[in-house]
Amino acid sequence: MPFQSLVARLPYPSFAVQRAVAIAAVIAQAGIGVTGSVVRVTGSGLGCPTWPQCVEGSIVPVAHPEFDALTQWIEFSNRMLTGVVIAVAALCVITAWRVQIEHPSRRRLVKLAWTMPAGVMLQAVVGGITVLAKLEWWTVALHFLASTPLVWLAVLLLRAFNEGDEPARWLIPDAGRKTLIVLASVMWAVLVAGTTVTGAGPHGGDPGTHRFQAPIETLTQIHGGLLVAYLIVLAVFGLQLMRGETPKQLWRRYTIVWVIALVQGVLGSVQYALGVPEALVSFHVLGSALVIISTAALWCGSRDRGPVASATAPERELATSN
Repeated sequence: MPFQSLVARLPYPSFAVQRAVAIAAVIAQAGIGVTGSVVRVTGSGLGCPTWPQCVEGSIVPVAHPEFDALTQWIEFSNRMLTGVVIAVAALCVITAWRVQIEHPSRRRLVKLAWTMPAGVMLQAVVGGITVLAKLEWWTVALHFLASTPLVWLAVLLLRAFNEGDEPARWLIPDAGRKTLIVLASVMWAVLVAGTTVTGAGPHGGDPGTHRFQAPIETLTQIHGGLLVAYLIVLAVFGLQLMRGETPKQLWRRYTIVWVIALVQGVLGSVQYALGVPEALVSFHVLGSALVIISTAALWCGSRDRGPVASATAPERELATSN
């Protein structure tokens, strides 16, 4: 293929370049959710009331009597950030493709890389539907939830750049592997419940948008209860790790999950007690992304696929430690 020959002419990406591209993907996928929350809490969700144009007849904000200029530019800036995310996703594919050209067996790496642009395009469509539906709470929830597996996959891609392609060898007991699956499942249940709290809360992205007609106190209790369940499963997983010879790096990842999850729980409680101030909402969304990242990193650290075939001795040692 012509494009493949063009990619083959590119310099082979060093370990540092591969890692930097993957970290950029993690930041981009998590960051777009945080900036989306800024759009929501500032009431700028319909600053650009149509899609893909901002206002009828213009792709960029223009003076309009019905829409405040600031809200237009906040929403438009968030849309433009999607272009940055697409560019990072494209770099992931090109980098992984260049690696596979040199090492044809690394098909899993390329497949993971392709989830980045594919996911971004899906997100763009869901975002368009969200705007056209006038920010109905369930469309906003879907828009956020669609980004969560992309954050997880970006972490897996980062790990894939740092590891080989041997069949996964789990470093934890079989019971721990099952518990880890439950932990990830409960994590997403916490995220889903969180979107219902958001749907019933005061920040809908626009003053006129419909809200989820359910008692926010009850929804908050469900959300908090699921977080407690997540912590209980996490504690069980820790007890299971004690039964085997768990690597130190896995214990570090496990500790980080605990710290982030507890801080996120405290932040959510403070946010609710203070009446959901705008700034804390965005910090809470950031915390959600960090929970996903740390849990995905725990998942990755729980199994080993061997060393990277193309790595030099120092790089192989560094990849193994990460």
